[in-house]
Amino acid sequence: MSEDVRLEDIPVVILCGGQGTRLREETEYRPKPMVEIGDEPILWHIMKLYHCHGLRRFILCLGYKGWVIKQYFLNYNELHNDFTLTLDGSKPLVMHERASYPNESGIGNEDWEVTLAETGQDSGTGARIWRIRDYLDQPTFCLTYGDAVGRIDVSAEIAFHQEQGRIGTVLGVRPTSRYGEMRTEGDAVTEFREKPAAEGVVSGGFFVFQRTFLDYLSDDPDLFLELDPLRSLARDEQLSVFLHEDFWHPMDTYRDFLHLNEVWRAGKPPWKIW
Repeated sequence: MSEDVRLEDIPVVILCGGQGTRLREETEYRPKPMVEIGDEPILWHIMKLYHCHGLRRFILCLGYKGWVIKQYFLNYNELHNDFTLTLDGSKPLVMHERASYPNESGIGNEDWEVTLAETGQDSGTGARIWRIRDYLDQPTFCLTYGDAVGRIDVSAEIAFHQEQGRIGTVLGVRPTSRYGEMRTEGDAVTEFREKPAAEGVVSGGFFVFQRTFLDYLSDDPDLFLELDPLRSLARDEQLSVFLHEDFWHPMDTYRDFLHLNEVWRAGKPPWKIW
């Protein structure tokens, strides 16, 4: 990354077009990024995380029920602030700064620049990125999915990416197992660990790329980021891993939805750094 590129200028691409079939209880009538944690969609939580690190430009790749996301942002100020209007239209709508409530600091006052781009109902994740290439006007961009939160040091990952000098960087996480783990000797249990962290590293879905990564993509509507593009990048030794040992959790299933909302209601969600 060029050293004169400011964090606030770096675009953040968020993949928002999938159908979220494993969370059908919540995604029947809305896209997964609009499923709420607390009173706000998980997409908002992800954007707040980036914004806390100085990034404010977002490109949302829409697909399944993308109009729901468009409506949310078109009405964002009205949804999050008090206002006065005249029903006969004789006076313009007047927005009021809403009184601050304990868990609502900064809501409705974000200086975000949000580009909402239709990228196809059934497009693969790689195809979605290719279709927003004209909006990538900086040599570096961030990329993530609209379905995971974490206490992630985004600015540190970008600095690491710059130091490594490769085309791409992926966040590496060790997710907690869904099951208790037992060590045994014969028919005796010698150790029992409740939901231990996995020993291997998996993709946490938070990426940093140079714009030259577009050379690994194409206009194939069935192109998936996770297949040929990332595999080719790894074979070319152009993909770094930024290890993340702190909190990270996806919203893949209804069980995840319930868990993340339980964590939020407890009052100290680890990803809430704003």
